Amino acid sequence: RHCGEDPQVRVLVIRGGAIGDFILTLPVLRLLREMIPNCHLEVIGYLSIATLAQSAGLANDVRSLDHRTMAALFAKNAPIDEALAEHLRSFNLVVSYLFDPDGHFRTSMERVGVKTLIECSHRVQPDQGHASRQLAKPLEKLAFFLEDSHLQTAHFERREVISNRLAIHIGSGSEKKNWPLERWLALADQFPDHEVIFITGEAEQERGMHVGNRTNWHALPLPELAARLSTCAAFLGHDSGISHLAAACGVPSLLLFGPTDPAVWAPPQPWVTVLRAENGDLASLDDQQVKWAARQVVSKT
Repeated sequence: RHCGEDPQVRVLVIRGGAIGDFILTLPVLRLLREMIPNCHLEVIGYLSIATLAQSAGLANDVRSLDHRTMAALFAKNAPIDEALAEHLRSFNLVVSYLFDPDGHFRTSMERVGVKTLIECSHRVQPDQGHASRQLAKPLEKLAFFLEDSHLQTAHFERREVISNRLAIHIGSGSEKKNWPLERWLALADQFPDHEVIFITGEAEQERGMHVGNRTNWHALPLPELAARLSTCAAFLGHDSGISHLAAACGVPSLLLFGPTDPAVWAPPQPWVTVLRAENGDLASLDDQQVKWAARQVVSKT
């Protein structure tokens, strides 16, 4: 069931989506690497996110989904750049997570002459198991099956850990998934012996979520943030892409969940602890409850 090694098999994975969506797809890349030894694996995605696949050692190359030549692949009968067509033809297997309701992308792949295309839904269903397992399901057509070992692993190399370094990400993609900022700030004060570092990005800045003069890793490129996270002894956050990144870096984590289901969306690594608000409202999580859970995670480091 393994593909041959000579000549080298070329695999292309096309994956858009947000940070968390992409990181939930890393087990798929790991599975492909395992089942097709020594393959050349390339990812087409949003470069600011897709470069994580290279940082994790799971991709040989990354290309931009936003490149001007890509647009023709989604238009009916549009002329396709010949250099792009030749590049796409060079792959033995193309795995796509693109939204293609009209089938224009599939038709373009046929026109180009792609050998094997596996189309995977970019949508995750609420009642069909963990997101990563759903994303890997279409590969079962090739007898490639996702195992626990693909999920319960760190994807990024762990750096020298600073034993008292605690990172807190105060935001997420939705305000409904956020614990109130002032409560995070108060929780941080419960760890006076730790180097507490806040993580913020453009979304937090736009919402006016400021941490004052506290140490703040703001809007770092994701590969750099991954390298810094890998030095942390513990991480606190929500259901967010940055939380998935921390888990993928092997950092013991406490994640607060509200309206989303952790059985589907939480990082699958065993060093992740989830605390969920029973009514889906994160504001209802008691400060003492979160403090106790945070201390349990931090004390294990």
